[in-house]
Amino acid sequence: MSPFQRPIFAKQLDHALSAFRDGWHVLRQRGPSQIQFWFIALAIGIAAGFAALFFRKGIEALQAWLYGTEDVQYLHSFASSLPWYLVLIIPIIGGLVVGVVLHKFTTDGVARSVADVIEGAALRDGRVSTRAGVASAFASFITLSSGGSTGREGPVVHIAAVISTKVCRWIKADGITGRDLLGCAVAAAVSASFNAPIAGALFALEVVLRHFAVHAFAPIVIAAVAGTIINRLEFGDVTEFMLPEANELVFYQELPAFLLLGLMCGLVAVVLMRAIFWTDDVGSALQARTGLPRWLRPAIAGALLGGLAIFYPHIIGVGYETTSLALTGKLALNEVVVFVILKTAAVAITMAGRMGGGVFSPSLMIGALSGLGFGLVATSIFPEVSGSVTLYALAGMGAVAAAVLGAPISTTLIVFELTGDWQTGLAVMVAVSMSTALSSRLVDRSFFLTQLERRGVHLAAGPQAYLLAMFRVSGVMRKMNDARAADEAKCWEMIGDGIYVDATATLEVALPIFDRTMIRFVPVVTLTGQNAAPELRGALFHVDALKAYNRALAATAAEEHS
Repeated sequence: MSPFQRPIFAKQLDHALSAFRDGWHVLRQRGPSQIQFWFIALAIGIAAGFAALFFRKGIEALQAWLYGTEDVQYLHSFASSLPWYLVLIIPIIGGLVVGVVLHKFTTDGVARSVADVIEGAALRDGRVSTRAGVASAFASFITLSSGGSTGREGPVVHIAAVISTKVCRWIKADGITGRDLLGCAVAAAVSASFNAPIAGALFALEVVLRHFAVHAFAPIVIAAVAGTIINRLEFGDVTEFMLPEANELVFYQELPAFLLLGLMCGLVAVVLMRAIFWTDDVGSALQARTGLPRWLRPAIAGALLGGLAIFYPHIIGVGYETTSLALTGKLALNEVVVFVILKTAAVAITMAGRMGGGVFSPSLMIGALSGLGFGLVATSIFPEVSGSVTLYALAGMGAVAAAVLGAPISTTLIVFELTGDWQTGLAVMVAVSMSTALSSRLVDRSFFLTQLERRGVHLAAGPQAYLLAMFRVSGVMRKMNDARAADEAKCWEMIGDGIYVDATATLEVALPIFDRTMIRFVPVVTLTGQNAAPELRGALFHVDALKAYNRALAATAAEEHS
């Protein structure tokens, strides 16, 4: 070895020994706590997995009892043979029960969903409302059992969030730990609900936590595996949908058709989302105009659903039977078009009626139908370069669902895991990428983020937008007895000119004042009454507001890249 190589070798050896010593120190100092955290994640995963399993089995049992069928997978076929008045009455009774429960146990009469879990992860240290969450789970349970046209993934995710919230409060978890445990619970619930461990883990990261931090990956995977095992102990290692034969691309010349399919599915997803929001606005306007009690609103929606189901029972429940028919190509083009329109209307009525439930399963059904319809047309026009129409149904299912959820990665994987067909990834990925690219520009990223945007919660734009809403002016201001307080006379002069901010406001309200006026500080007051003079509490300095904002941004960046 030459004399020039020895120092290099010695230096590398020193680096290796130093890294070993540092690693041993971390293992001794932080290893037990990390291992303990993983055990907590495993326990939450098991609890959330069993909650998802019991929720699913409970829905099947109550649905079978209400409609008198032994196999709820074929509910719409059985419901077509029932007396029309039963098909009409069951959703109405379910709506009445839902309305009373949500009226009594929630402040606004609205069932909680995935959007509330996302908000809890971003703004509430991984916590959600437990009282409203339990009531919403029960309401969604009744809705799905009595013919509501939504899915079970939304309630399941919120049930999991309630479990993790209870644990976080018990162990007094900080924000990062709370969000990680929330991700664990969600991953386990989704995995147990759909027998999809990979998609369950990525759904928690992509949709709920909205980052892929390395420190969160291991515990979330542990919880997802636990949830999957619970599902497979009950149902075995089977997929939700059985495809008759392997799908494959006949020629690569067929790929442009999947680009067009993705664009079409993006538009279908946007129509579905906007139909839900438009119907909700119309329902709220009619409710305000007529003075309809909010507990009666779900029953009205149930009546509309029941009336529709008399003629088209395909809209009842999550629609797995119709989805399976689409994936196996057993529907004609005219049936596909009718079912897409009616299912969209039924989902909008259910959601706008405040009945509860999720949008993932309906989006799978609408996507499979849309894809099949596109495939029937495309293969008839270009039969020489076309594969199976069921491949279009599979790709459409993923494309619409991905656009609605705003989750192209986890949705692509969940389609593979739901069907067991991993050979057609190219077509599905092309359609999913085009649909999400288009739909994300026509709504606020996804259905859930658009829901939050309509409430004034700006998560779609990223932490630089929503972090300002987390800081109250009263927590950042300098009080009047502070040594660095603003001049009191100057404060009163500014108040007289109408330049002040309420102590209960957030930095989201306060910072634009600095941009408009170019001042160093703004007085902070308490408004005690309509005609009463404001009470001076202190002053918010521009530099203090920016420091608080920068610290929050740095903490968020550190968490997302740790």
